[in-house]
Amino acid sequence: MKSGVFDKKAFIQSVRDNLKNLYRKTLEEADQQEIFQAVSFAVKDVINDRWLATQQVFDKEDPKIVYYMSMEFLMGRALGNNLINLKEYKEVREALDEIGLNLDVIEDQEPDPALGNGGLGRLAACFMDSLSTLGYAAYGCGIRYRYGMFKQKIQDGFQVEVPDNWLKNGYPFELHRPEYTYEIKFGGHVRTESREDGSLRFVQEDYQSVLAIPYDMPVVGYGNNVVNTLMIWDAAAKDYFELDSFDKGDYQKAVEQQNLARNLVEVLYPNDNHVAGKELRLKQQYFFVSASVQRALARYKKNHDDIRRLPEKVTFQLNDTHPTVTVAELMRILVDEEGLGWDEAWEITTKTCAYTNHTIMAEALEKWPIEIFQRLLPRIYQIVDEINRRFVLQIQERYPGDDGKVARMAILYDGQVKMAHLAIAAGYSVNGVARLHTEILKNEQLHDFYEMFPEKFNNKTNGITQRRFLMHGNPLLADWVTKHIGDGWITELMQLARLVPYASDAKAQKEFMEIKRRNKVRLAEYIKEHNGIEVDPDSIFDVQVKRLHEYKRQFLNILHVMYLYNELKANPQMDFYPRTFIFGAKAAAGYRNAKLTIKLINSVADVINNDADIKGKIKVVFIEDYRVSNAEWIFAAADVSEQISTASKEASGTGNMKFMLNGALTLGTMDGANVEMAEEVGMENIFIFGMSSEEVIAHERNRDYDPMQIYNSDEGIRKVVNQLVDGTFSPNDPGLFRDLYNSLLNTQCTQYADTYFILKDFRSYVDAQKRIVEYYQDKQAWAKSAILNTAHAGKFSSDRTIQEYVDEIWHLDRITVPDALVAKM
Repeated sequence: MKSGVFDKKAFIQSVRDNLKNLYRKTLEEADQQEIFQAVSFAVKDVINDRWLATQQVFDKEDPKIVYYMSMEFLMGRALGNNLINLKEYKEVREALDEIGLNLDVIEDQEPDPALGNGGLGRLAACFMDSLSTLGYAAYGCGIRYRYGMFKQKIQDGFQVEVPDNWLKNGYPFELHRPEYTYEIKFGGHVRTESREDGSLRFVQEDYQSVLAIPYDMPVVGYGNNVVNTLMIWDAAAKDYFELDSFDKGDYQKAVEQQNLARNLVEVLYPNDNHVAGKELRLKQQYFFVSASVQRALARYKKNHDDIRRLPEKVTFQLNDTHPTVTVAELMRILVDEEGLGWDEAWEITTKTCAYTNHTIMAEALEKWPIEIFQRLLPRIYQIVDEINRRFVLQIQERYPGDDGKVARMAILYDGQVKMAHLAIAAGYSVNGVARLHTEILKNEQLHDFYEMFPEKFNNKTNGITQRRFLMHGNPLLADWVTKHIGDGWITELMQLARLVPYASDAKAQKEFMEIKRRNKVRLAEYIKEHNGIEVDPDSIFDVQVKRLHEYKRQFLNILHVMYLYNELKANPQMDFYPRTFIFGAKAAAGYRNAKLTIKLINSVADVINNDADIKGKIKVVFIEDYRVSNAEWIFAAADVSEQISTASKEASGTGNMKFMLNGALTLGTMDGANVEMAEEVGMENIFIFGMSSEEVIAHERNRDYDPMQIYNSDEGIRKVVNQLVDGTFSPNDPGLFRDLYNSLLNTQCTQYADTYFILKDFRSYVDAQKRIVEYYQDKQAWAKSAILNTAHAGKFSSDRTIQEYVDEIWHLDRITVPDALVAKM
């Protein structure tokens, strides 16, 4: 395999040797988990040769490195993806078949690494894949969460969060690197002392500290020998316990460090509805940022003497506001440890840090109470305070006498540390993640900053990696595409445009839709096994899978299902094409309305799926524990992709792109990347409904929307809304969904009623659903549109996105890892 030629005999022997050395077992004695581990270590052996060779190229060529700073990396299972990128997937499958092993069964033994929650983390994973495939030097920097956010169980229709112990069997694709351990300090106070040159030195004292210890995971590029690194940090106590404290009977202090270390990496996004949760979340952010920045600077200094030239070789990309403390930590190291003056340090920092904004939602633009920030990070707070002081002077100089500007732009204001403001003030680039999103940032949410720094703002529409979400997730379609246009699409997705002529070809249409049906049968079998529900593969698979948030409007979707059910009950003989509505979503543990929406979906499913009168014409399925691995099957099987967020609220979306790539037709608002998808595929091949972002923003600004008018004037809507509180779907507790009812009509529960314009867009949504059903029954037309969706998905590759980051923000140089170097390892 080193020379690029797969050695089946050597690979099988490696698997046998691993079973013997790891478990003292033969192939015949081992269970499936042990076989997964043995196969994975055999694959890791091959990866290590390329990983070592890549590091040698780094050392020799000294490329500029991007450190992608992210609280989340939703990597998905590694075994299959690594085999695909090594270009050994089919060969390994055949080798395993030869010894009686099934690669599908082995892959299913791998847990999804619980390092992320939603689109933010999956985007980071796609970006790392693309960086490696395109041959750019990169480190992903995050936290090695022991349990991630949670594993979702559905009990009596309610979401229940249980620990996702993904590490219980060990994870074969990680590498412990204790030689790169760093101390991270919290709390205490800062003492100043004078240096010999008269400058001040700042010393943090009486602090708590933990050790940050990295685990490296390989990120394999497709067919090019490049292996970048995901560097995730575990925490350990500096000392096992303070023996002196223990001897004196102060047991709590003795284990204080251990508790701090354990809590830091226990779970992704602790509930921050209380002070302790806020403190832990801020500690997590500083923990991985400080460790990553220290590691990046140590790596730079290994081969460079002049810290002032850091921006030539290092860039930190801040994936949303969570890692913004990178700005202050870099300043701390440059000033306190490298001895630079403030202006020199600021010059370096502002050429090294860049910021990606992922949200228009005000609550997601992180703000920290000054009291917590100052107490936990005293030296960092001093630095942020000084950054703010100078920035306010800059604002006042630019806009003299305009106190409103200071109030809207200051980093420290109204008792809060505003992290997005810090990122924009210090970053050399500020990018949105879809064209519409970027324009809204410039014209609305961040207009003051855009006015002051127009040169910083740019757009980088998100993308996805086709290698996981088509090649691995939908091998039948991947093979069909390759048969028709060759395999160049694997690294140049724009080549899918060559499929356009086949969209009108009857034979190609039949083949494409047969593949879709086979994928629907596969998903139907999964649903039968996991949900106990039989669904018809010939029904329309209408799918909405994504994080559950009110702005994403799963509530609108299930209200429409209730509406259809009412129509069918009132007129059982009506012409009705069978529909299967599939949901998958996790709600944040403390998000009541989101969790109540999950219960509503499951309650509606219980009623509809068990109503013999409607003869199975509607089925509702909630897929438990939605994650990357089952997502691949869902995308491949979907006919309709629900992308129905309130216009102006979704920054981009990436699930929309995965559905499109797999030949689903989008039902959506003109929001996020849907706008660009509509441009690519044509309005005749997408179903758009609802208000525009401009209309939504105008209603929000004018506060002139009254959902009660719609409720009073539309009998169909009124019946659906009333069913939330009349016991139709909760006969034993008619008040169960009262909060959801109130969110639509009662101003006491929200800023104003129907915050996300569900009733306003309801009729437009119903009409769009009717168009879908009519269109689906024209099999030739639907097949043509499905093929055209795949054919026009080329723009939405993360390879394209990353190349834009490289060309316009990071300015990296490509590296090459020759086969000959790999062979020497």
